Amino acid sequence: MALATRQRGNLPAETTTFVGRKQDLAEVKQLLTKARLVTLTGVGGVGKTRLALRTGIDLRRAFRDGVWLVELADLPNGALVPHTVLEALAVHDETGRDATDVLVEHLRERQVLLILDNCEHLVEACADLVDVLLRAAPGLRVLATSRERLGNRCEYLWPVSPLPLPDESSSPGEWPRFPALTLFGERAAAVLPGFTMTNETQARVAEVCRLLGGIPLAIELSVVQLRVLNLDQLTARLADCYRLPAAATRGGLPRHQTLQAAVEWSFDLCTAAEQNLWMRASVFAGGFDMAAAEQVCAAAGLPSDEMLIHLFRLVDKSVLISEPDAEQSRFRLLEPLRQYGMDRLRESGQQDSVRRRHRDYYLELAEHSEKEWFGPRQAEMVARTSLEHANFRAALDFSLSSDTTAALRLAATLWFYWTGCGMLGEGRLWLGRALESTSEPTAERMKALWVNGYIHTLQGDVAAAVTMLEECRSYAGSVGDEVALAYATHRIGCNALVGDDAEYAKSLFADARERYRRLGVLDSNVMLADIELAIASVFLGELDQAAALCEEACETGLAHGEQWAYAYAIYGLALVSLSRGDLAGAAAHGRECLRIKREFKDQLGIVLAIEILAWTEAAQSNWDRAATMLGAAQRIWQSVGYPMFGSRYFGAPHGHCETQSEQALGAEMYEAKVRHGHEMSLDEAIMYALGEDKTPIRPAHEANQPAALTERELEVAGLIATGLSNRAIAQNLVISQRTAEGHVNRILRKLGFDSRAQVATWVTQTSMATGND
Repeated sequence: MALATRQRGNLPAETTTFVGRKQDLAEVKQLLTKARLVTLTGVGGVGKTRLALRTGIDLRRAFRDGVWLVELADLPNGALVPHTVLEALAVHDETGRDATDVLVEHLRERQVLLILDNCEHLVEACADLVDVLLRAAPGLRVLATSRERLGNRCEYLWPVSPLPLPDESSSPGEWPRFPALTLFGERAAAVLPGFTMTNETQARVAEVCRLLGGIPLAIELSVVQLRVLNLDQLTARLADCYRLPAAATRGGLPRHQTLQAAVEWSFDLCTAAEQNLWMRASVFAGGFDMAAAEQVCAAAGLPSDEMLIHLFRLVDKSVLISEPDAEQSRFRLLEPLRQYGMDRLRESGQQDSVRRRHRDYYLELAEHSEKEWFGPRQAEMVARTSLEHANFRAALDFSLSSDTTAALRLAATLWFYWTGCGMLGEGRLWLGRALESTSEPTAERMKALWVNGYIHTLQGDVAAAVTMLEECRSYAGSVGDEVALAYATHRIGCNALVGDDAEYAKSLFADARERYRRLGVLDSNVMLADIELAIASVFLGELDQAAALCEEACETGLAHGEQWAYAYAIYGLALVSLSRGDLAGAAAHGRECLRIKREFKDQLGIVLAIEILAWTEAAQSNWDRAATMLGAAQRIWQSVGYPMFGSRYFGAPHGHCETQSEQALGAEMYEAKVRHGHEMSLDEAIMYALGEDKTPIRPAHEANQPAALTERELEVAGLIATGLSNRAIAQNLVISQRTAEGHVNRILRKLGFDSRAQVATWVTQTSMATGND
């Protein structure tokens, strides 16, 4: 059986050559053979991150479970460190357990190298987490980068020094021996076509590198000036800059003074508008796009309609990095330059006002995304919110210290991200902090209460959920907040449903649906009220009513292009079909639900779909597949909460499937199949449940294709070749248009194509090569 290759790390590809550091690299790798925590220290811009990444690349084969990079520079506070490590490791946990405990469980039996990059502003949080993880996971090694040591007892330090420099007595032609000169030459050739290092230029380049202290970032910033200065002029200006008496009186180590001077020189060479943009852009975390820059950075002398010009001038000066995205370019400041910009912004007295503009922009973006969530752009909202995750964190952190109402609004508005995209743990963290910051009974607090109550219900913390939801319902009833009352009533119904009080749940869902209708509210939550009422009806044996409710929800989803709640409606239809003995219908609905939920990374939806597919397999006497899927579901439930919510109604068919499968296979074989499923990764479990684990057809002449297509993708590719649109493909395969679009996009990505015409040509060539008509 061919399954997807298990991910063994997340290191980014190198985009420039790795210059020098051979001795450092060898020593750090050797240190990691005997030390479990190695911290690379040194001044900003000296190359700590680059050395750590190259070390990780070289050691990938030594760590069975991968080398994982955790980028911490954009984190606003230490409480997020465990969550960020989980995110980097692609570990999703929606149970409400402490994030550190989840990490311990995940890493306990694994052999992993964890690279914690830019720890200096979160030293205490990083040190505490590393201490816990190293004690619990003997196969773990940690490589950290920080301007100061973490302070753990088992920590080994490796100071990263500037690149070696020649002295003034070096002979011509020796420059290849010195990495600083090599780096200068390579970067200069990139910005000034035709530039080459020669024996004649060695002395002047060496003088430049000596003035820059051999610090890689300082060298790269200065090399950019070769676009407007020749080598002699660059040397003279640097000499003037670095020999100013002020440079020697700032305090600190000479290397810190050197980098400070290099950054200040780059800042001074910018126009007033560019300097202002540099400072104001420092409030962004994780990068930003043009629209954000226009709203957040505009100021007197820096109008919005001129923003693009100044952005690309800063890119041209290597102050900003431009990162092309599918929609548009994104920009980011290197961390030392961002910190410098933030210092200058603080000195100017503008920091709070610009951070407020940043917060207001991302609050507006969140509210816009919440509205767009219920519509055909739902997948786009997932991608956009994920892309801006660091900025939302920064906005939440600022709000908690300056405007609790805004913190409540933003944390609650992002409910669709927390609940729909596997971010329950972080959502609970932010909502909890926001609710603790004020007890004033406002509309913003009421929304935060029902959202957090819903999250607690999904995580199995029913008691806490009831407390929050009852507070919300009580206040909403007393002041006539009908919107909050409808949502609170609905979510209390969810608690009753998982608590096996189906009759009470049904009455609450019906009440909430009526309130939603009177208010004219229609969103994904309203769809869920229909679906959850349908599930309660299934448990009470009212299958016709359940089917009608799910079909109504499906029609609503299709009419509005909503997919997330729509998939749960499909799950409801699977339950109805299974209850009626329609096994083919149950399997088809279960697979369709699973395909959609895979796109959202919604683990609750994923595990519910796998469960019902396992029950369907058992009903068809496919005992080995049923047992394997039960094992896979067992592992996913550990990251979601109580299996089947601890509910008798939800758990009955699960228990029946277990009993039948074990009796049919025998205890030993059953346990082997369950264990096999339990060992699958999430992606492997999904592929197995969908039947995508079989070795895909691949013609011999295409053996070097970047990735094989699954059977369903081959089927879609064939329909593309016939000229069908995405809508027509969806109708042909009886799937949603959104799912069809997902298949088409994956086909293009896997084959490395840009157009459907290329897919059609590929299908034709494949058919000819395999002799198929």
